[in-house]
Amino acid sequence: MPALLTLLAILLMPVLEIFVIVQLVGLVGGWWTLAALLATTALGGWIVRREGRRAWGVLQEAVQRGTSPDRELSGTGMVLAGGMLLIVPGFVSDAIGLLFVLPFTRPLMRRLLTAYGARRLRRAEARGTLFPPGAGERLGGFSPYGRADGTADEPKGRVVQGEVVQDDDRPAQK
Repeated sequence: MPALLTLLAILLMPVLEIFVIVQLVGLVGGWWTLAALLATTALGGWIVRREGRRAWGVLQEAVQRGTSPDRELSGTGMVLAGGMLLIVPGFVSDAIGLLFVLPFTRPLMRRLLTAYGARRLRRAEARGTLFPPGAGERLGGFSPYGRADGTADEPKGRVVQGEVVQDDDRPAQK
């Protein structure tokens, strides 16, 4: 059912965008509507460019520190998604994009998306698997928990626990 709703939303979004644009043309005129569309597209491009650089910087700093930049990257990802929605011509997508971009609405959107993801995860756990039925066959007969038929693969031979250590003083092999 969610796939059908997603498909329906994707098909109806352009119709809604065109309806809103036609209504706005009737209200303020064609040139002002076109100017607003171009302005939001330029704003979205600027945001995507700026936040893409910022995300790369945050990722590099986190790698150098050896920490995980979870919150920073999620916020940057939301701003990038909002910027992409601003780039798409249309005022409905612009309104949704602004919800992701504006600093005072971003925490609300993060909470909503987190709650939605947690609800989806609970439903998947209630079904008994995090993957849809038949995913094992599509993955070549395997699932993350073993074979598609429910049996687990046992390693062949003796298993030796160990750790890979790379000596940085050695010259690189060709």
